[in-house]
Amino acid sequence: MGKRITTLLLTATIGFGVVGCNKVDGAEKKVKVVRVAHGQNEEHPEHKAMLEFEKYVEEKTNGEIDVQIFPNELLGATAQAVELSQTGAVDLVVAGLGSLESFNKSYTVFNLPYIMDSTEHYHAVMNDEEIMNPVYESTRESGFIGLTWFDAGVRNIYTTKKVVMKPEDLKGLKIRVQTSPSNVKMLQALGASPTPMSFGEVYTGLQQNVIDGAENNELALINNKHGEVAKHYSYNMHAMLPDILIASTSLLEDKLTEEQAKIVMEAASYANEFEVELWEEAAAEAKEKAEAMGVQFYYPDIKPFQEKMKDLHAEYTQDESMKAVYDKIRQKGDEILAKNASVESGK
Repeated sequence: MGKRITTLLLTATIGFGVVGCNKVDGAEKKVKVVRVAHGQNEEHPEHKAMLEFEKYVEEKTNGEIDVQIFPNELLGATAQAVELSQTGAVDLVVAGLGSLESFNKSYTVFNLPYIMDSTEHYHAVMNDEEIMNPVYESTRESGFIGLTWFDAGVRNIYTTKKVVMKPEDLKGLKIRVQTSPSNVKMLQALGASPTPMSFGEVYTGLQQNVIDGAENNELALINNKHGEVAKHYSYNMHAMLPDILIASTSLLEDKLTEEQAKIVMEAASYANEFEVELWEEAAAEAKEKAEAMGVQFYYPDIKPFQEKMKDLHAEYTQDESMKAVYDKIRQKGDEILAKNASVESGK
């Protein structure tokens, strides 16, 4: 089990990198605290992956590092936690792309709706170091870098009243989005009224009719109880998005020794493998539970939704740096399509 950090202790712990002394190999050594922030609850695959990260780091450093995990936006909304990582007040953050694209345009490309053709394409891109390493490094001057990715599934639209089967069904609906320019433009292109809102505020927003719906994966229906108030879930499949585990550069370069930093990097890779494997099972289980609580699932034709995004793709690829990442992602998709076609023709 991860450590339970109360809000009463939050102020006392956030400003300090060393909390005391432990006996390590018979000698007293200062213990370095590594603070991890994320916005999910304790049942989410990302939290469980970070528990594995915690275990790995603490065992490999023989207790010289104390990993403390703050779930449920205990350190504030994700965007705030990312800002705290810039100063080293928070060491690691599991961040959505919407919180990262303001720091570097490369992350915006991944937020473009329908840029991924399939889960196979999505995973191939995220596991391609040639594509991802420059993206991870792109925010170094801002005070943090990406370490790895977590699968956040396929994002779809869900609503409290009106079923969405075509873009026109979204006209006038207030749909919660992450605080992201590309997400806002996506829903505007579909005719909806995008409403940026912290993830922790979505349930109340749905319940009190502040918003008519949101867009997320199936786990939000159960883990965050959105399925209690939003009973219509439409698989328009507009985005296959990762969350990114970012690390403060001050953690890796100043706070930790070279060997400790290496262990943190290893732990990040281990957590990635654990989370991705767990995700598919968790999503299927969440859907089953949501159906039991009365959520209806719908499967609209996604082509009309894709057509609405052409202008958005054209707009965002006018920037050369964004187009370079965009082209690499699309090239990977074309390679997979060609490979699969070859396999089919050989049967």
